[in-house]
Amino acid sequence: MTTAEKFYSPVDGILHMFNSLTGHHQTRITHPSTATVTQLQRQKISNLSKTGMGIIKKLKGCWRQQGKRVAEGKAPTDRPLKRSLDVPIKPRNCHRIVVLGAPRVGKSNIIKRFLGEEFEEDYEPTVEDFHRKLFHIRGEAYQIDVLDAASERDFPAKRRLTILTGDIFLLVFSLDDRNSLNDVCKLLNEIKVAKAQLQKFKHPQSAPAVICGNKADLDAQRVVTRAEVRGVLGEDVPFFETSAKNGTGLNDVFGALAAQGGLPHETSPSQHEIISIITYQSLCVGRVGRRGSHTRGVGETCAAVVPLARRPSFTNDLRQVLGSSTTHKKPGKCQIQ
Repeated sequence: MTTAEKFYSPVDGILHMFNSLTGHHQTRITHPSTATVTQLQRQKISNLSKTGMGIIKKLKGCWRQQGKRVAEGKAPTDRPLKRSLDVPIKPRNCHRIVVLGAPRVGKSNIIKRFLGEEFEEDYEPTVEDFHRKLFHIRGEAYQIDVLDAASERDFPAKRRLTILTGDIFLLVFSLDDRNSLNDVCKLLNEIKVAKAQLQKFKHPQSAPAVICGNKADLDAQRVVTRAEVRGVLGEDVPFFETSAKNGTGLNDVFGALAAQGGLPHETSPSQHEIISIITYQSLCVGRVGRRGSHTRGVGETCAAVVPLARRPSFTNDLRQVLGSSTTHKKPGKCQIQ
């Protein structure tokens, strides 16, 4: 049986209903009431014209023909597919923020604050979250992807690929958990080593990372001091004490992330207006070729969160890593291993 013959459409269900009502499938009648109902149904069906049945069969043939074309890899030519988010963004304006840290330190709520959402008290373990936020700043479009790679804790190769494709890193620990600080120190060193190997440097280089000591509102449960953090991390890494619950220190964190990644300071949530994705798309598409012009009803700086954003495939991430490794010297060992 071919693929086209296996294609099933809703018309098949309609025909099945008509066949059952017209008596093509015989049913034993055991009660007078049932026989009466069956006769009435057959009388109604008999009033259907042959033209109506012909239309249904014609529609079924069209559905089957479309299924055959899909199975053969041919897209329908009667109407071209339209991209839902066709927003022109320059490659230099696309950045990925990777958020790493131990479980239960508040990574998801910090990301929610960046996206303009509210704090959630209930804790749900994160498998992997990927978000995309689009900005319109001074006539240019920017794209910031935020990846919460919590599930990669026990998968070194996958975590290494995530690190190699990250542009900016937000490392989060909890001020009431010293072990989470130790995890951040290990992650920071891993990032430095991975980036140095990718760029063919012999020694670890400074990474565009920001350290966040979260849960500053739990002062009574605090076990990590600022002096201890500085003693472990040094003075060259931006460090901030934050509270995702009440918002303390988050503006400084987002501002530091923008500075580390070479992004405009307007990417900080307090510096822009949140609009719908449809409004953002019409704004950017309407301003192509008209840099510096103003749009009615929308401020100069705004942002929109892409609904149901999906992380790029691992194939694309691998292609990006392998492509960047060949721009320096002759490639050697795979950087993911």
